Amino acid sequence: MKLYGVLVLLVTLSAAYGLQCYVCANVKPSACTQKLTCLAGTDRCASVAESGGLVSKSCVSSAVCREGAKCCDKDLCNGAIPTGSSVLLLLVSSAITSVFL
Repeated sequence: MKLYGVLVLLVTLSAAYGLQCYVCANVKPSACTQKLTCLAGTDRCASVAESGGLVSKSCVSSAVCREGAKCCDKDLCNGAIPTGSSVLLLLVSSAITSVFL
């Protein structure tokens, strides 16, 4: 029963902290590394592509999200580079598995 109390406490504490977003202005996507806990009234992370391959990222309210801005509502979801599975990584892991099995 004490475990449930601890879990409820941890969930409550994590919900009490605000959304975290990357913030920067007119920089290369990989150079945007500063994190900020958003203020009250801002419930989205936004990323806007600028001219010359530069981006601006910040905390915004859902009312501000519009066409041209990519908005999301998870911590650090406006990150620099989205990652995905790689064919090379898949082949290497398959080779390692077949060698050791």
